[in-house]
Amino acid sequence: MLVHQTVSLVPHPDHPPRGVQSIDVRWLETRKGVFVLRWVIKGVEALAVPAFAGKGRGDDLWQTTCGELFLKDRDGPGYREFNFSPSERWAAYHFENYRDGRTDADVPPPEVTSEGGQFLFVLTALLDPALLEGSDRAGISAVIEEKDGTKSFWAIAHAPGAPDFHNPACFALPLAAPADA
Repeated sequence: MLVHQTVSLVPHPDHPPRGVQSIDVRWLETRKGVFVLRWVIKGVEALAVPAFAGKGRGDDLWQTTCGELFLKDRDGPGYREFNFSPSERWAAYHFENYRDGRTDADVPPPEVTSEGGQFLFVLTALLDPALLEGSDRAGISAVIEEKDGTKSFWAIAHAPGAPDFHNPACFALPLAAPADA
């Protein structure tokens, strides 16, 4: 799997941001066996940040500011979706096919934290690296809501048409094949 990488997300052309200027996502696996995703958002003064809601699962997190990870199953059309909110809530789903057959994914609870500074806002998700097993591609994205109500949709790549992070074109980050035992 990947050891360390930073990717820059681009906003969907039909839903540009007004005040948020950029989003970089750092992806790394630590020596202590933790998989870290860190969304670094420039334009913190415009960002609408959901209030702390207590750690744990939540639904509909994508309706406001949140980071997202999609992992395509190596075998078959299935994939998993993870949502990470600055409220410290998270969600994990498995889909059997494109937007079909959604069930809650049974995963070790991630640790979600966020921190805002003068210029940057950082959303961090700490995950079990075993979550990457069985996946061959990833999509990293973010839904951004600004204080004025503007919503923008950021991803490594976008498919033509309306924003749709579930579209296979958004699974633009190849993952390394597992090493032979």
